[in-house]
Amino acid sequence: MWLTGLSGSGKSSIAKHVEADLVEQGSAAYVLDGDNLRHGINDDLGFSREDRGENARRAAEIAKLFADAGVVALVALISPYAEDRDRARRLHEEAGLLFIEVYVATTLAECESRDPKGLYAQARAGEVRDFTMVTDPYEPPAHPDMVVRTDERGIDDAAHAVMEVLRRRMASSA
Repeated sequence: MWLTGLSGSGKSSIAKHVEADLVEQGSAAYVLDGDNLRHGINDDLGFSREDRGENARRAAEIAKLFADAGVVALVALISPYAEDRDRARRLHEEAGLLFIEVYVATTLAECESRDPKGLYAQARAGEVRDFTMVTDPYEPPAHPDMVVRTDERGIDDAAHAVMEVLRRRMASSA
């Protein structure tokens, strides 16, 4: 499951809720998000267009390995470019693995009001370069499998809806 959206949209929070539900139900699951990837396997990458593409490529490859081993991979990345998300989808589908793209379509104003790490403020002050929706673009998914809006329904409700879609898709692909 690939969750995409702006910084502060709720991607990782939703993914962590879904992960906890899956584990509680006896399924193996793991969240791959910007923080745990960039502090480890992707610590050599910055935020340029090329580095963001490589970040998404590596995340997709890791998620594919997890899925192949029967672990539900919940990838929560801004992944601002459609090309990178489409490549991740193709990678999974070519391997016969389920891929669900969830667009966490929270407004920029709401994301900035949350700004848990102060990144929007830093980007607007010129202290952070290549920041999505401040100095870099975000290409919303054209045809995501699901759209959730945490500014309208909250993280818990969004996570519940995502879990329901995941259950249905897993059951239909079994």
